[in-house]
Amino acid sequence: MHTLLRDGLPCAALALALSLGSPASQAADNEIVLGASVQLTGPVANTGRYYKDAYQLAVDQINRKGGIQVGGKKYTLALKIYDNQSDVNLSVRQYTQLVSKDKVNFLLGPFASNFALADSAVSEKYQVPMVQGGGASDQIFSRGFKYVFGTLAPASNYFGSTIAMLKQLKPVPAQVALLYADDAFDVSVAKGTRPLLEKAGLKTSIDERYSSNASDFNTLLSQIKAKQADAVLVAGHETEILNFIRQAKSLDVSPKLYSFTVGVPSEDFRKALGADAEYAFGMTAWLPSETQKDEWFGDAAQFAKAWGAQYRYEPDYHAASGVADVEAIVKAIEKAGTLDPKAVRDALAASDFQSLYGHIAFADNGQINLDQVVIQVQNGKPAAVFDGSKFLRDAKYPMPDWSKR
Repeated sequence: MHTLLRDGLPCAALALALSLGSPASQAADNEIVLGASVQLTGPVANTGRYYKDAYQLAVDQINRKGGIQVGGKKYTLALKIYDNQSDVNLSVRQYTQLVSKDKVNFLLGPFASNFALADSAVSEKYQVPMVQGGGASDQIFSRGFKYVFGTLAPASNYFGSTIAMLKQLKPVPAQVALLYADDAFDVSVAKGTRPLLEKAGLKTSIDERYSSNASDFNTLLSQIKAKQADAVLVAGHETEILNFIRQAKSLDVSPKLYSFTVGVPSEDFRKALGADAEYAFGMTAWLPSETQKDEWFGDAAQFAKAWGAQYRYEPDYHAASGVADVEAIVKAIEKAGTLDPKAVRDALAASDFQSLYGHIAFADNGQINLDQVVIQVQNGKPAAVFDGSKFLRDAKYPMPDWSKR
């Protein structure tokens, strides 16, 4: 059973276009149903699709490999996915429907911290485990909830490796600008970045919040130019970062470095900017390495190849974390030997396994901690530059002025 719904109702056109099959009103006796509400339309659908695609690929692969054995009985996995249209209020209603009416067994998450923050309250209320790899805000995991688990590293440390790198660059940036959107993830990033900058002895000349989905960065860019910021750290979503870079070029704002929480790992981001993406820094907790293995895909490189063949675009850490979400639930079900939600929750809390995404072991608050590798667009590709302690290759720094490219 693979069902795609919008606002709680079957959306036949989307279901057909995405080849998810026909809706089913009730799970088969030998199916374990995983439910999620994901941004398939609306402003953040370009990233939301990673999660729908990741869940689908993981479910299909696990089923191809024989499904799940629970108490001597074989089960297959099934998905029920709603399109929340990038509307957080709709997402909450859909998660409520998933657990109260659809009676799915377990929950997978949406994209974005503000969605995960709201939607995880539903899993907590109904005591149905949710594993999500789309929300990293520290707020999600600071409420003492027992039924939400996250496979993204804490937002408060997203720039940790980048700041460590700044101290080893020559020359060390004298002035740093910190810009962040006003949503849960980016506020957490900024809150964690400030003490890291202070501890590193880096001077922050600009610390500014901007509105989510902002399209006009001219005022902030003018400040960066006027205060001669050498390094610019921006926490935001992909469309915001695209606008920021395009306007930086148009105003000829050329710091020595800029780094972004999102975008750089994404093939679409680099295609959208073309040569203008060059020199941009970002970070990722995952790269498609042959050393990261699992029992279903083989290793992360094989997974990336399978993903490209299936979807015709490159996976990034969003895709890998989405697959890890499904794998974590499957591992917990097998360990618990039952579909009882509390027993599976307890098994999730005790998770300790290697996945194609990395080591999955949740802290007491339900979140994992993976190191961020600093990456930079070099010759049109994301290159691993710094691992948190040492350079893996030369960074292209300082970046040239726009007028000299």
